[in-house]
Amino acid sequence: MNRAKAITKYVRISARKARLAAGLIRGLTVEDAKLQLDFCKLKAGTLLKKTLDSAVANAETQLDARREELKVTEVRIDEGPTLKRAKPRNRGGRSPILKRTSHFTVVVGTE
Repeated sequence: MNRAKAITKYVRISARKARLAAGLIRGLTVEDAKLQLDFCKLKAGTLLKKTLDSAVANAETQLDARREELKVTEVRIDEGPTLKRAKPRNRGGRSPILKRTSHFTVVVGTE
């Protein structure tokens, strides 16, 4: 089975929220996955669609595969580094703000 993958790193969305959109396309054909992400209202849906398009383009150029034959074999959302910020509180205190990032990995292949 031939596979092509695309990785997008340091995306400014938490991995937990992005995994909701990743669950929608896992195991689908590429056409169905793109359709699912088009009508998904999640922010991660549009970000994941870019990575899916890149994986499909990699498969078309490297493997000479046709878009209609491709299927999403693996979607992985990993945690990236966390940006640590602070919010001022009363009496000179502070509370932490964690701005989380994530890494997207999409693998498409022919069966």
